Amino acid sequence: MKLYPNHYCENITTLTPEFLKENNIKALILDVDNTLLDFNLKIVDGLKQWHDKIRENGVKCIILSNSNKLTKVKMVADLLDIPFIKFAMKPLKRGFKMAQKQLDIPFENIAAVGDQIFTDVIGANGVKMFSILVKPLDKKDLWMTRFKRPIEELVIKSYLKKQVDK
Repeated sequence: MKLYPNHYCENITTLTPEFLKENNIKALILDVDNTLLDFNLKIVDGLKQWHDKIRENGVKCIILSNSNKLTKVKMVADLLDIPFIKFAMKPLKRGFKMAQKQLDIPFENIAAVGDQIFTDVIGANGVKMFSILVKPLDKKDLWMTRFKRPIEELVIKSYLKKQVDK
């Protein structure tokens, strides 16, 4: 089980078409909670403009969310005009495989973007996708996630130290 992401960044809008092209990424699997939407359902600033730019550069997107709240996931999917899969049960491979099948792009050309190591990163790494970890949009989290955040912070510190040592 690989805990480190392939890339770590501030938020999703910092991912550029150039970065995706350099890494041979043709599609993105997007998490919703604390990646595209904060705890209070506020969408990340500049999301629509970022997605328009990504789409113009030929990158496909799909939402893969562990949430079972259809209205929340659909709200973001409708804004971006992209398909979605809810109640994905990440990090299990099933959801990632379903998303890959819908995208119709090889696993090695897909990046999964999310704010959690124990769901998004482990899941993406498990199916050999490029994993991108973003900082959570909000300090507020569901109780299950709050429990894991201190462990994730230790993993991120270790990851960042290894990046500096390279």
